[in-house]
Amino acid sequence: MTIRLYDTSARQIRDFTPLVPGCVSIYLCGATVQAAPHIGHIRSGLNFDIMRRWFAYRGYDVTFVRNVTDIDDKIIAKSAEQGRPWWAIGYENERAFNDGYEALGCLPPTYEPRATGHVTEMVEMMRGLIERGHAYAADGSVYFDVRSFPGYLSLSNQDIDDLRQPPEEGITGKRDPRDFAMWKASKPGEPDWETPWGRGRPGWHLECSAMAHRYLGSAFDIHGGGLDLVFPHHENEIAQAKAFGDDFARYWAHNAWVTMSGEKMSKSLGNSVLVSEMVRHWRPIVLRYYLGTPHYRSMIEYSEEALREAESAFARIEGFVQRVVEKAGGPVAPAEEVPAAFAEAMDDDFGVPGALAVVHTTVRQGNSALAADDKEAAVARLAEVRAMLGVLGLDPLDERWGAQGGDREDDLHGVVDTLVRVVLGQREAARGRKDWATADAIRDQLNQSGLVVEDSPDGPRWSLGPR
Repeated sequence: MTIRLYDTSARQIRDFTPLVPGCVSIYLCGATVQAAPHIGHIRSGLNFDIMRRWFAYRGYDVTFVRNVTDIDDKIIAKSAEQGRPWWAIGYENERAFNDGYEALGCLPPTYEPRATGHVTEMVEMMRGLIERGHAYAADGSVYFDVRSFPGYLSLSNQDIDDLRQPPEEGITGKRDPRDFAMWKASKPGEPDWETPWGRGRPGWHLECSAMAHRYLGSAFDIHGGGLDLVFPHHENEIAQAKAFGDDFARYWAHNAWVTMSGEKMSKSLGNSVLVSEMVRHWRPIVLRYYLGTPHYRSMIEYSEEALREAESAFARIEGFVQRVVEKAGGPVAPAEEVPAAFAEAMDDDFGVPGALAVVHTTVRQGNSALAADDKEAAVARLAEVRAMLGVLGLDPLDERWGAQGGDREDDLHGVVDTLVRVVLGQREAARGRKDWATADAIRDQLNQSGLVVEDSPDGPRWSLGPR
């Protein structure tokens, strides 16, 4: 068994060999908490949640670090706009991100450090880089000298002579316009911390280099993030860390975007879809299916039609699960191992689309077994389906999904079930007296209300249909 993944730095799929046998260390660039998350933000956390789950299934001990950028230019700008403390805005949105991750079933990270809690580590890194000739202080700021590091731009495969970094307002003292700020000199009204070079605040890139070093050491296995972070953020992280003396990440994994009308979903474009709003209209498990089942390196073009298709596809899986549980007379435990074809797809760069095809094939086989009244085969297929869905975080019988709606949702389901049973009883009575027109009319009315009625040897059953 060998897991293979696409390494952005190598620009090819590579066999994964862990730094420490049996262990995997992952650093994921997390939220910049200037605003509440849209589904594009949460996709990254979800993709790496599936990656983490697969490593764990394969027997690895996973250390998963996902940071919080709680101080940067955007948060300070929001503070000025809203007349609120920067830390209040950051904390409010950090909670919104965590609510979003939890709603979509992401496991909590092993560590979730905040940038503002690691200024000491940042100062230490800057001091080391200045001593090694890779950084310099000027006018209270500290800059990284990009020409001092020969490997600069190897991740994004650019030529330094063609590089044009966007100007940084108020930044002075750069020796080269391509040098980037590791530390920004204090400005009136902005948060700042004391350093040997004056009061100021950290640059975005320095935060992650320092936190990765603090929690994962000088070398770790996988660094992840969105495709838009390759340059400048990840390129600058590499330069800082390696110039400091770290080996840093051995593999680089990047997820693609969620787009609308071909553009990256972004608050600045006004085309974002907030997670807090989405979960009011769509079940969180359906959102997870929608965002998590495309390949992590494939773009997702957002549309309600695509979401409805995902809802219908997942409803077919749920329907099979429900029918077998009823047939078995109770819960069916997941199989100890997933089918070989599922494992093969996941081992190949976390190929969720191929793995999901195995899920749907197994569901079809299980439905055929149900139609043939082969209870043993149907139960065996459900056990396999639960094992596969468990890896993807999509098992509808998992307690976390059942508990998500709370007792009130359970009570409401019971009320609806009682009412539907009354109507179905009227339908059965019509069928018994061969009043087919009335029976069909009752069924059509239930279907129009969003309920799907299915006749079975054990009597009629109902479920919520797709939107």
